[in-house]
Amino acid sequence: MNDLKIIYEDADILALAKPAGVNFDWALEDRPELFVVHRLDKDTSGIILFAKNEKAQEYLRGLFKNREIKKSYLALVVGNIKEREGKIELAIGRSKKTPLKRVAIGERRGTIREAATEYVVLKRLDGFTLVEAFPKTGRTHQIRSHFAAIGHPVACDKLYSGRKTFLCPAGLARQFLHAFSLELTLPSGTRIRLEAELPRDLKNVLENVTKERL
Repeated sequence: MNDLKIIYEDADILALAKPAGVNFDWALEDRPELFVVHRLDKDTSGIILFAKNEKAQEYLRGLFKNREIKKSYLALVVGNIKEREGKIELAIGRSKKTPLKRVAIGERRGTIREAATEYVVLKRLDGFTLVEAFPKTGRTHQIRSHFAAIGHPVACDKLYSGRKTFLCPAGLARQFLHAFSLELTLPSGTRIRLEAELPRDLKNVLENVTKERL
């Protein structure tokens, strides 16, 4: 049985805080009546939505498809990003060498889809930069792929970091990527913003990494 942390619930929608290390549909073990709407990577924590009926599922999927849900992620990336904010616009496709990867540079196969990620720098730390990222498209592994493409892979990301850029803070056992917030309009017409608190393992990393001034 899972200990489901509920962020928001009404007659149509359930928002949960997904822990790292479980698949996106882990909640169905306890709540089999739920309907899947979108996904998070196994080792990414944070807010995830489920529908409670087919009509709500269709509605929410429509919002995601039409980019009418504002999403933000917290990511600790390797190195010092000099700009205070930026936008990464690089198309993403499946890697020819590593089928699990979706890459924005290098040899790609299959359909190449346009992708855009905006970001703002929150803190510069010792060897890392904490950013809030706003994916404008919903490609698989988009944030991980985009930051790796500009030479700043997500900390402790074994799949997307190269040998020279892999860096993992002490005590961290998975990539530092957290789905922080979702802003959307409910079927009732009400606009809401939902947030998932940063989990303890990621908080510990930020507390232990030496801080530098912005």
